[in-house]
Amino acid sequence: MTNKQVNLEISVKELKERLDKGEDLLLLDIREGHELDIAKLSHDKHIPMGELSARVGELEVFKNKDIVVMCRSGGRSMRCVQFLRSKGFDSAINLAGGILAWSDEIDNSIPKY
Repeated sequence: MTNKQVNLEISVKELKERLDKGEDLLLLDIREGHELDIAKLSHDKHIPMGELSARVGELEVFKNKDIVVMCRSGGRSMRCVQFLRSKGFDSAINLAGGILAWSDEIDNSIPKY
């Protein structure tokens, strides 16, 4: 079993390090559109949580990448990670603490809501 299969979460600091290194991963934001209007990171893909089961096929091309799933605080995204793993996306990982943790630990210019 690889680390990817074991680790369900990644910290915002770990994500920042990986992004700074230019690692090839997908950042999937599962928040609602109105939440993106308030605060967002540059993200590769936006699929609201309520649409994920119907749109999971859009992620097939990313199945061999780490998919970091994020929401406001990490709860919804963890449920999405569990769903994605049940569909064979073994490298889906949750952004622990979500965008709130990003604002607290990485970039306080990101608004909290």
